[in-house]
Amino acid sequence: MTAAAPARPARPAGLAVRAAQPRPAPTVAPFSKYLVPEVVFGWGALSEAGWAARRLGAQRPFVVTDAGLVQAGWWSELAGHLAEAGLRGTVWQELTPNPKDHEVAAGTERYLESGCDVIVGLGGGSVIDAAKAIAVVAGNGGQILDYEGVDKVTAAIPPTVMCPSTAGTGADVSQFAVITDTTRRLKATLIGRALVPDISITDPRLLTTMPDDLAAATGLDALTHGIEAFVSRASGPLTDVHALHAIELICASLRGTLDRPEDPAGRTAMAQASLEAGLAFTNAILGATHAMSHQVGGLLDLPHGVVNGVLLPHVIRFNARSEPDRFTPVARAMGIDVTGLPADVAAEEAAEAVGRLAADLGCPRGLAELGVREADIDTLATTTLGDACLSTNPRDADHADVAALFRGAL
Repeated sequence: MTAAAPARPARPAGLAVRAAQPRPAPTVAPFSKYLVPEVVFGWGALSEAGWAARRLGAQRPFVVTDAGLVQAGWWSELAGHLAEAGLRGTVWQELTPNPKDHEVAAGTERYLESGCDVIVGLGGGSVIDAAKAIAVVAGNGGQILDYEGVDKVTAAIPPTVMCPSTAGTGADVSQFAVITDTTRRLKATLIGRALVPDISITDPRLLTTMPDDLAAATGLDALTHGIEAFVSRASGPLTDVHALHAIELICASLRGTLDRPEDPAGRTAMAQASLEAGLAFTNAILGATHAMSHQVGGLLDLPHGVVNGVLLPHVIRFNARSEPDRFTPVARAMGIDVTGLPADVAAEEAAEAVGRLAADLGCPRGLAELGVREADIDTLATTTLGDACLSTNPRDADHADVAALFRGAL
């Protein structure tokens, strides 16, 4: 028998009864969701990969990687860590940079044939995007391009563990995957909660085997992530702190990692910058630089970060004409003394600094050096308008605006 609830105390005499009044809305930014995976970070963190897969229920992990990672010895080390956790991985490495739709189809077929469960990505952004895409098709059926756009993935996908080997893409923590549509010759962007990996393992040791050109390209990509996330229409206090710190780390460390590739401090700083920029952009999304870069990369199969390095100064100037104030903190994070500078001047200083950094890292001066022609601009501008990243650019851009940006960057 349950005891009776105690009686409510009588209301003191004379106390008026009033209907509950709604509280006034606080004068702060609106709420937003913040998507993150479990993050394991630090020198030697790859040793956690086997146990991470086990935590997700792995019996037979499917490892997506590429020939460069195999040759560098990282797949061999990962296989050892899987074995320590009682696991034996099936490895698939039939990938090229900027993963293609038909490669995803082949990888998915191999995954389904293998009887594997958890998917482990070991590599740069191309590998991780491909691993995500394989998981999407394995869990949802069809073709990967069926899921282009926002929140098109509706069924569960296999659990994922991502181990990045470059400092730039942020794919290991993001809700993005970018796959080349070989028919339309553009990069199709997939965005959604389902694409956020379950576990991200960042071991800065993996960065020590990157070629210099890859270190430069991915570093510029991370810088673009930080800047575009900070000025994005979807930015907020949780993304801002990561975006600005990533910019600071990159501008202080990127050049040095090319001169001293074995320096643990520099590699760790760049690994952290990539991670923080990824946490920022996956939640704040991006802007016109990425929307445009995806089209150029898809058309000409070019390194994404290099294209970003060419385009970013032009997009900063375009955006600053209507939203200059947000670029003052960006310039400060880049190491520019903004004391007394008007916001538009600080923005121009930031654009100039990006241009100098890109030039120092060996980027071409314009898109023409990468093979873009005047005849390509109309098509590139048209496809840019359909890219989801353009929706959060701080300034509206129509076909004429985007075409002018491409033309200015030639």
